[in-house]
Formats: sequence, structure tokens, C-alpha cells
Amino acid sequence: MATEASFWGIHGGRTGDADQLFLKGACMALGWPKAGDLSALKADREAFKAKVVEAYPDKKRGAIPGDAGMLIRFVHEIRPDDVVVYPSKIDRQVHIGQVKGGYVYDPAKDPKYPQQRAVKWLQAIPRTHFSQGALYEIGSSLSFFQIKNYVEEFKAAIAGEESLPPPADDAETVARIAEDIEENTRDFVLKQLVQKLKGHPLAEFVAHLLGTMGYRTRVSPPGPDGGIDIIAHRDELGFEPPVIKVQVKSTEGSIGDPTVSTLYGKVGQGEHGLFVTLGTFTSQARHFAHSKTNLRLVDGDMLVSLILQHYEQFDAQYKGLIPLKRVYVPEGLEAEE
Repeated sequence: MATEASFWGIHGGRTGDADQLFLKGACMALGWPKAGDLSALKADREAFKAKVVEAYPDKKRGAIPGDAGMLIRFVHEIRPDDVVVYPSKIDRQVHIGQVKGGYVYDPAKDPKYPQQRAVKWLQAIPRTHFSQGALYEIGSSLSFFQIKNYVEEFKAAIAGEESLPPPADDAETVARIAEDIEENTRDFVLKQLVQKLKGHPLAEFVAHLLGTMGYRTRVSPPGPDGGIDIIAHRDELGFEPPVIKVQVKSTEGSIGDPTVSTLYGKVGQGEHGLFVTLGTFTSQARHFAHSKTNLRLVDGDMLVSLILQHYEQFDAQYKGLIPLKRVYVPEGLEAEE
């Protein structure tokens, strides 16, 4: 196999619905059926962007450059004898093949995946043969992408050679994957709060969160609240100390010392103050809070941590707002001596 061949990765749909087309039809394919035949388009990114917009006028503008980039690579950049790697969701094998034809538009073969190229499949290799890093690269969120980091490992697999990395290297990749998953989850949770809980609804959500933590709460009605959005306490009637006065801000900006000080001015003897924001606090505000034993600040990052900690106790309304499911990810691997 020519050493200059490019390596490409492709997915067969979210549920693997193109699996039969790929393997039985000896091809690789993309969707975008409304875009029609793209063979007349020159290798011009703006032309492909315009075609995507024309065919899919409701598509989010931020997705258009990525979609156009995939299509232009599929139509113009793949060359015969390039290598394609297809991780099947159906048989859990990594199928490796060679591109054997130019771009064709063939809706008769499969109307859902009409953008096609002929492929000769060479091998089907169990996923366990590959390192976590290689599996991570071909697990890209894109439908079609170029493989760059683990090309040598896929070359070795085609040649029937063993090329797994040392355990220490693979352990680092596992840790990085777990960190990426956690970071993406935290970003998703915070984005849901920002987009769907502006103003008073965020105060109601924070009250619900405090309820899962064992507090009883009273939420101020919408409108002027005097700077106190929630009163929280442990006992049923709210007579026993400590009473917590909570201010909630749905802003993504930075909360300064004057705003935090105003809340603290409403905190009486034997009471506590809690300031919750989706954004951050300035260093001056944090310094002020650190000097007070009965004042706590919760920024967006800490709020997400509390949400993840108490998520299982949320009611259906808020689980629907922040849909999450429990998954297991590798925590780390010990390198062999």
C-alpha cells in the first residue's frame, strides 16, 4: 500500500443504519440527500457552503462550515487507494478498506446515503486490537474525517502487526478521554441552565437543589425581592437557626464586591448568606466572602458540581431540563512493570 495514501474515518449513522450499505454494497457513503449531485461543484468551500444553505435552509449557521468541509473532502480530496476506517456499531469490528472509485451520486442504491464512493474492504479487526487513543480518534463526532494521529497503528493493523502502545501511554489516553467526557458534560449542564432558566426560574431551580440537600425553602415571588430570592432552613417552620438567605443571579458575567456586600448587609445575627450565580465572582468579591464565616459564594462551576452530586434526587421536571444518564468511564490504568 502506498505510503502517501491518506487515511479517512467514516461512521454509518448514529445507529449504524448504513452498515449494510457499506459492507454489502462495497462503498462508503454520506447523507445530505437534499443537496443532490455535487459533482458539478468545484473544490471551492464557499460554493459548498452555499449548496448546504440552499438544500437545508433551517440548518444552524454554526454547523454549515463543518458540513461543507466534510462534503468538499468527500467529493474532491479523497483519492483512489486512500484508506477508509469504519468502526461498525453493529458487529463492533473496525473495518478497513481501500477507496476504489471516484465520487458518485446514487440515490437508487440508498436514498438516505446517496453521496458515495466505491470501497474494497480488506479486513475486519476487533476493537480490542487498537489502543484507546486510536479508538478515540475514530470515535470522532463527525460523520467523515481524516485520521492523522494514529495512522501508523492502522497501517500496522492492515499488515497484521501488533502495534499497541506501552501501557503507560494508553493509560494517559484513557485519562484524557475521561476528562473530555466530564468537561463536555459540565459544559452541557451549564449551557442548559443559561438557556432555559433565566431570572426567577433559576431561583426555583436552586431552591429545588437545596431541597435535595436536606433544606426546606421559601422562594420569593417574581418581581422585586429586596435582594433575597430564597429563604432556606432545616426545620419545618423555619424558626430554628441557621436561616440561610440566598440571592440567585442568572447572569453569565462576573459578580463584584458591591453586589455581594449588599447581600451580606441583609444577613442578620445567627443567619447565613449564600450567593449563587451562573457566572463567576471577582477576586475582590471572593476575598470579601472569605473574610466572613457565614457567607458562601457558588459560581457556575461549583453549581454544576452540586447538580451532578444530587442529580438522582431531582424531580422529573428538572431531569427533563437537564437530561443525563449514568455511564462508566475508565478512571485510570496502572502501567505494567
